[in-house]
Amino acid sequence: MSISLHGIGIGGGIAIGRAHLVSQADIEVEHYMLHDADVPAEQARYDAAVRHARQELEQLWGSIPENAPTELGAFLSLHIMLLNDHTLSKEPRDLIAHERCNAEWALRQQLDVLLAQFDEIEEEYLRERRNDVIQVAERIFKSLAGHDALSPLPVPNAGDGILVAHDLSPADMVLFKDSQYVAFITDVGGPTSHTAILARSLDLPSVLALRHARSMIQDNELIIVDGVNGVVIVDPDETILAEYRARQTLWAEKQSALQGILKKKAVTRDGIEIELFANIELPDDSVQALGNGAAGIGLFRSEFLFLREDDLPTEDEQYEAYKQVAEAMGKKPIIIRTIDLGKDKIPKWQEEVDTPNPALGLTGIRLCLAEPQMFRTQLRALLRASAHGKIKLLIPMLSHVGEVKQIRKHLNEVVAQLKEEGVTMDEHIELGGMIEVPAAAVSVASFLNHLEFISIGTNDLIQYTLAVDRNDDSVSHLYDPLHPAVISLLAHIIETANHMEKPVSMCGEMAGDPNLTRLLLGLGLRRFSMLPAQLLKVKQQVLSTDLGKIRPTIDAMRASGDAEELRNLLVKLNS
Repeated sequence: MSISLHGIGIGGGIAIGRAHLVSQADIEVEHYMLHDADVPAEQARYDAAVRHARQELEQLWGSIPENAPTELGAFLSLHIMLLNDHTLSKEPRDLIAHERCNAEWALRQQLDVLLAQFDEIEEEYLRERRNDVIQVAERIFKSLAGHDALSPLPVPNAGDGILVAHDLSPADMVLFKDSQYVAFITDVGGPTSHTAILARSLDLPSVLALRHARSMIQDNELIIVDGVNGVVIVDPDETILAEYRARQTLWAEKQSALQGILKKKAVTRDGIEIELFANIELPDDSVQALGNGAAGIGLFRSEFLFLREDDLPTEDEQYEAYKQVAEAMGKKPIIIRTIDLGKDKIPKWQEEVDTPNPALGLTGIRLCLAEPQMFRTQLRALLRASAHGKIKLLIPMLSHVGEVKQIRKHLNEVVAQLKEEGVTMDEHIELGGMIEVPAAAVSVASFLNHLEFISIGTNDLIQYTLAVDRNDDSVSHLYDPLHPAVISLLAHIIETANHMEKPVSMCGEMAGDPNLTRLLLGLGLRRFSMLPAQLLKVKQQVLSTDLGKIRPTIDAMRASGDAEELRNLLVKLNS
């Protein structure tokens, strides 16, 4: 009898094939005490395990296929960086000495400390990096046990294999990319996990966060992966198989048609031009953005520079990264968001202050204004890079107009300083703000009086508006982009910006969801920014939309105060 499992659909599309289970590492370890004389040898054993793990990753990094998405190399580099960081390379060996314990137990203790710190991080993307720490630790555990972590994935016989795992590491994904698998599913993973990001890049059917799929599915069992709806069907009968084969054919036809619109302008049927931008995490991602027809970069997160080392990145290191993107994009605009980190991921030189609610603490621009030297160094690097392209600045987590005034003061002083040094730059660089706090959304007109443009960060705006953490399983079902309050706020922000003739874009997940494209167009949005892999799907929706014809349905959605009715209207809007 067939069963259905529900999770988060990421890659899109439908796959039908045989399950191939991948075993997960067991990180339950034994604890035993050492004699003082044995401590140096145990530390040496730990050092050797770290070296071996690093060599494995470096070997794998050098074998990445040329056609692999840039994210694969980026995440492998992240794992190598974590191995080099003292929190994993040095602190466990210190625990071996202080507690006279075995290396496995020391690493387990240190891992528990690190995971507890990650669980407190407010920024979703950064919180998801806890899985990277787990996977790096698992690699060290395997090295300590004398196992080779680079064992190849099981190879499917007929090219219809579907990988079933508790989780997949970036190293697994490199092997996956070079295999015959047609889809994968995992028990864990959120929408911003590395697995989700890589799944979108590969654009293969995938479903994450299935919880217990690996324990419920048997090896070689026939399964269907519906990446569109986030459903996995185990042991389907002939009727279900026939239905999904038809859906699979239809999906393939639709994807083939997408390539035909790559060079078309994003214009609605009634002649309204729409700008489609890309969100990127790393400088190399600009290649994929251009390849998918992005009109520019709508969001370049600069956090990666601040997570690589214990110390802050230098001005020159930042300048080179921003310059790389500017030169790659040519005359296309690049919107770079200034550092957006919470208190738990600030540099170690800053004294930590315990706070009961880090989600509402020293984050985004609040951290930058509290650390002006760090902020001004980033401004210098950004301004220097502006000589190489059309760079604009985006400020995160604004909640008070006074913050914009302080930013202007810093910016003007840095510009004056660079002019005195004879540095070439865009002296009138545009300054924009993220609208992701309800207070900023309600009073958006005041912010627009001091900014050149705004970008709506729907991920945080929805969470703060509904008081829902979508990563908390107990309340994540309440995270709802179609909540009437969310629709009302979005309409207010967009209408106000359009009335004041200030550019407004959206860079949250809503912007990349083709099911919501017509709704956002109807609300007046004309600039979208999303992952590069989502660009053509959204463009297809734009090209098939007549704004005049959808107006009555949009008006009904705006007037509705019922979420269920809104969902029914959305179906009508997309039909």
